[in-house]
Amino acid sequence: MAGAPTRRPRVAVSRTDLPGDGVGRLAASFDITAWPHPQPPSPAELAALVGGCEGLLVLGSDWVDAALLDAAGPTLRVVALASMGYDGVDVAVAAERGVVVTHTPDVLADTTADVAIALILMARRRLPAGMDALRRGEWGAFRMDAFLGLDVHDATLGLIGYGQIAHAVARRAAGFGMRVQHHHPRRREDDELSRWVPFGELLRTSDVVSVHTPLTEETRGMIGAEQLALMKPTATLVNTGRGGVVDEEALLTALRRGDLHSAGLDVMTAEPRTDPSDPLLTEPHLVVLPHVGSATAATRATMVELAADNIEAVLQGHPAPTPLPGTMASPGLPVRLGR
Repeated sequence: MAGAPTRRPRVAVSRTDLPGDGVGRLAASFDITAWPHPQPPSPAELAALVGGCEGLLVLGSDWVDAALLDAAGPTLRVVALASMGYDGVDVAVAAERGVVVTHTPDVLADTTADVAIALILMARRRLPAGMDALRRGEWGAFRMDAFLGLDVHDATLGLIGYGQIAHAVARRAAGFGMRVQHHHPRRREDDELSRWVPFGELLRTSDVVSVHTPLTEETRGMIGAEQLALMKPTATLVNTGRGGVVDEEALLTALRRGDLHSAGLDVMTAEPRTDPSDPLLTEPHLVVLPHVGSATAATRATMVELAADNIEAVLQGHPAPTPLPGTMASPGLPVRLGR
């Protein structure tokens, strides 16, 4: 008599139609329960999806907190984010329960750096204002004073944070003839691309300030009214890090008063922003993008595939390739800080 078929581990996936073949590869070894609708699940809907799963593939916008881990139950062994950022994860609770949490470093730095440079160009040169006027049929006779922006070449770029994405931005800035400086609270060395400066000096002396720091308790609101007041009135602020790092009300006030020339945001405190009358979307000196820093077909597919690699490794008894910094790669197997 043939034995009963071996039960395959179950993996829950929080979105449908993810790019790449990562989910397809998982389906070869595991039973997949994927969210079936085009709209993202609410926290309650995601919790209903994950009961009894052993692996969970989510996006950076999904909250991985005690409630979700409770809903998954004791079978859950790994949560893989298709995201580099992980501020929506309760890392301490996951560690207490022996759940490995992974992310996707090393695959999206160049793609996101491209968008940071695009925002610098768009905001500083006032390119959206020209596009809007053209679409309204307001491109008249040539005027020397029309759509005047500020130069990017020969400007000083200040990078807040100096990780993978900031390094990629520094490489691109060199090609534009920009002088580059950076501030990182724990790493104070210079390199061939950039020199370290104190935080206040960076704000005072940079023509462009670009934010590349994760959202933590230390960085939340670190660019507020006091910091914006230190910046030049001809300066541009760009944020491709996390929305909560910048005080958006203070930013709007500085732009409206003319205390800051321009700004570009790919990330905001509350996402998505769907109200066309939202002040962030109507301020003429502010360029806003819908969190598209990693949005190329190749990069997004690689992110999903790396998330799948992490799930596959853990559920097959191997260490996760990219656990969150300072966390375990498999239950009971810690990794070194700063991985």
